[in-house]
Amino acid sequence: MSSAVQNVEVVRSAMTAWNAGNMEQVRALLDPAIVLRPPPGWPEPGPYVGVDAAMREWEQLREVWKAEAVEPISKPETVGDHVLVRARWHTAGTGAKATMEMTIVYKLRDGRIVLNEHFWDHVAAVNAVRLEA
Repeated sequence: MSSAVQNVEVVRSAMTAWNAGNMEQVRALLDPAIVLRPPPGWPEPGPYVGVDAAMREWEQLREVWKAEAVEPISKPETVGDHVLVRARWHTAGTGAKATMEMTIVYKLRDGRIVLNEHFWDHVAAVNAVRLEA
């Protein structure tokens, strides 16, 4: 199996675990030095560095936003060791339900996620990855 295929499978596993609320499985897929970067304009911009910091942020998001599911709306795109997925994040929050569209960029190393970065603009995500690759 190629590393690109393996990376896509890790990303799919992470999204499946998130949607199931299995945060221990999400944790198991993270590199100890993961960097989590929320999208531009996010109220708490980060970055969050390390597994514990990323997990605290995600647990807080799940609690505050009543995060229900991340729904991929594009096939994963691979660029080097990166996987990009356009997705809808369905939330309930403390009021009305909301749906946010974003592109999630994952960078993987040795089968673990070392970067999880969110972009509102898909083209900006693609450009950021191509500049790094």
